[in-house]
Amino acid sequence: MKTVDLNADMGESFGPWVMGQDEALLDVLSSANIACGFHAGDPDVMATAMAQAHARGVGIGAHPGFADLQGFGRRRMFLPEKTLRHMVQYQLGAALAVARGQGAEVRHLKLHGALANMAAEDEGMAAACYGAALEVAPEIIVMVLAATAQQRAVEALGCLWAGEIFADRAYNADATLVDRSLPGAVIHDAGFAARRIVGMVEAGAILPEEGAPIPAAVDTICLHGDGATALQIAKAVRAGLEAAGIAVQRFEGRRGVFAG
Repeated sequence: MKTVDLNADMGESFGPWVMGQDEALLDVLSSANIACGFHAGDPDVMATAMAQAHARGVGIGAHPGFADLQGFGRRRMFLPEKTLRHMVQYQLGAALAVARGQGAEVRHLKLHGALANMAAEDEGMAAACYGAALEVAPEIIVMVLAATAQQRAVEALGCLWAGEIFADRAYNADATLVDRSLPGAVIHDAGFAARRIVGMVEAGAILPEEGAPIPAAVDTICLHGDGATALQIAKAVRAGLEAAGIAVQRFEGRRGVFAG
């Protein structure tokens, strides 16, 4: 039976300001990417999200981003490589410590927002971020935007990695995500998202809004936990996959170059 992981970004609340429906989402997902305090989240929120994920057997991931609470990590920043590396290590270190305090472990790492989008375009930047993480946790699984510079970076590093596609974002012809400022960049229709994702998983390819299918390592499917329709999309995608005979379970990671 074909399998795929289903993940969401979460742990994005801050003090009394609540973002997303984390606990309800955790009943649907197999992996969770938990904010590390720079773009969103705080120690209490991290600990709660990790404890809830661990109790449900949901894989825990560190989700580092730019230090941009006001912009939710979605504004581009241009930093020296040394600063980028330390920024990733700082956030991963926090995630590892908080998870251990909950009797849990961090399985994977996924870059957030503008940091992720820039690394999807710049292999050197991706390699700096991932190399820094691997210095701290050599066996961590790096979740990458499939078929982008992020993937080329992990293939060259020789580390464990998992390819990710998005349920709620539109794609450009080069496998990067359509800029959020453009119409149709974010998908809100749960039924459409489910049909689209089943098609991608069955095809083993990203299906961009324009252009040819892009063969891809489809190991995990992401949706954004802060979206108003996140829970509906998660439920619809999972139901659609299972109806198509595709089981949802945590990824184990792959190593080496994707052969297509």
